[in-house]
Amino acid sequence: MQIAVLILLLLLGLPAMAQSLDGYLGSDRCTGCHKDSAAGWAASHHAQAWTLPSRETVAGDFSGTSFQHDGMTARFQTRAEGGFYVELTEKDRSQAEYQVHSVAGIEPLQQYLLETEPGRLQSFDVAWDTEEGKWFHLYPDQDLPPSDGLHWTGPYKTWNARCAECHATGFRKNYDARRSSYASTQVEKGVGCEACHGPGADHVAWAEAWETTRTPPPANHGFPVDFSDPRQAVEQCATCHSRREASLDGNPVPGTRFHDAYTLALLRPGLYHADGQIQDEVYVYGSFLQSKMYARGVTCLNCHNAHSLGLKAEGNGLCTQCHSSAGNPDFPTLTAADYESPAHHFHAEDSAGAKCRSCHMPERVYMGNDWRADHSFRIPRPDLSPVTGAPDACTACHGGQDAGWAAAQISVWYPDSRNRGLHYGEVLVRGRADAAAAAGDLTALAQDTSQPGIVRATALWLLEQSNDPQSAAKLTDLLQDPDPLVRAATASLQRLAPLQERGKRLAAAFTDPARNVRMAAARAMLGGTVNRLQSGTARELQAAMAEWQDSMASRLDFPETHLQLGGVALTMRNMGMAASAFREVVRLDPQRLDAWMMLVRITAANRGRDAAAVVVAEALSANPEHPALLAAQAELQGKPAPQRGSE
Repeated sequence: MQIAVLILLLLLGLPAMAQSLDGYLGSDRCTGCHKDSAAGWAASHHAQAWTLPSRETVAGDFSGTSFQHDGMTARFQTRAEGGFYVELTEKDRSQAEYQVHSVAGIEPLQQYLLETEPGRLQSFDVAWDTEEGKWFHLYPDQDLPPSDGLHWTGPYKTWNARCAECHATGFRKNYDARRSSYASTQVEKGVGCEACHGPGADHVAWAEAWETTRTPPPANHGFPVDFSDPRQAVEQCATCHSRREASLDGNPVPGTRFHDAYTLALLRPGLYHADGQIQDEVYVYGSFLQSKMYARGVTCLNCHNAHSLGLKAEGNGLCTQCHSSAGNPDFPTLTAADYESPAHHFHAEDSAGAKCRSCHMPERVYMGNDWRADHSFRIPRPDLSPVTGAPDACTACHGGQDAGWAAAQISVWYPDSRNRGLHYGEVLVRGRADAAAAAGDLTALAQDTSQPGIVRATALWLLEQSNDPQSAAKLTDLLQDPDPLVRAATASLQRLAPLQERGKRLAAAFTDPARNVRMAAARAMLGGTVNRLQSGTARELQAAMAEWQDSMASRLDFPETHLQLGGVALTMRNMGMAASAFREVVRLDPQRLDAWMMLVRITAANRGRDAAAVVVAEALSANPEHPALLAAQAELQGKPAPQRGSE
């Protein structure tokens, strides 16, 4: 059977597999018994993650204020009959008025969701700064007319697709690919009790019967999540606090293994610096996985209150719960010492440099005013900055100095430090520059079980970019690694192997315990056939491929999904399917130049230069004067390519 048939079903808009919402009751059923927890939660960012507009929930000034940016004017007002409204004149002079549908977040900024068509919610780019009390644009440096895919009405700002699942409880996107429409639902807006604990029906049934029956509680008191298990505790937070690609439609039932529901983003360029420090918005989990704290069993709940979300102690007191002369018996491998002393941090007491987080959790600002800390809890390594190009915590404060100065100062303070040896960032930066040249070091890093799994998986991903079949052969044993991230990356690496050998190596991966590994193994077989595999293995591959198919079907409102499908179709030499996929990409996002260029090439090959010229003209209408498109136009017309800057 050709695997291409699965791709064809996706391109026809096969609906994603639905998940059951049985057993959800809503947070109101919890608050009567759990008053203290409910009180902490009610004031939390979780409870206020998504609310209906009211005078209590709307922080922004809707008293007729206006905001202008790059040719766009927004006016915010209320009406006598109630409701909050945005009157909008866009950069292209088009006008519209929207009633605020709902509210996202509470501080340090608040966004407003506007319904642009029935069921489709878009996150408006002008937000309210709750600290300074003013309107501001989230993307002030971007030129975003309404025709741009990154405009607030475009696919990347669709609340149903990109945001809602982490701001709601029991959310289902329910996207209809044939109609490009949404019929989304949720058990409740906001991150309620059941968003973390799971459906409460079994717990409530036991609790209501307990007074008369005194029946011992079921496992986890009737909930699917065991927060006493460090792995489950961290993975439950990670379902939202991570940069990842979802495999299901909406929220997985809490307690679902992370790697059964998501594919975690690795330490890729643009997301992380080469040494693993945060760069783009990656939402904590990928950073935390790099930390020694995670490796020793520390969880989010060791530092954060589960319900109020506040920190469990103020200032350095949070860290000295463990990092002190007394230590902490829960973490016996920790060296007991006085970490608050100037003998450790070499800064004046009560200064910014004496705060643990200043050196070990450097912050970056996202969404205009939201400072977020790196949770890898790394030891400052300014000596690496010249090698990796990554920032360092020292010169973030000492702005008049450079990394060399900071490295020299640290070497004076810690002349015999064991923490200045080879760092994985040095290997990854070479792998980013030339994976083939760095293959030996990348292979060694992938095999180094003392390193975090996300680092080893990143090394494997870089090896995949080298296109060297020998790398796949050398690292086959990592298909049995304990970490699903490593197994999935190894399965993906096997696409470089000859097809027959690939099927033999991946046979066990088709039934791996983790869904992301099974899907990676299935993707590695794309472009081939299953008729050469043993019947049992062929069935297992088909089941794994169906899981990947369902995952892709859950994201058919993403331009990126159709870009992937187009690439898959190209590997199978199905030009018609590829053209359909790339056409959907540019319908959703007219600025995706890579998709336009593929459409031009496919059209030229199948229908000739004149037809391809029509596609180029269409692309130029959405991307005027783009050099690559102008060059393609000139080539099709048999003219010299225009020089940059020429008339």
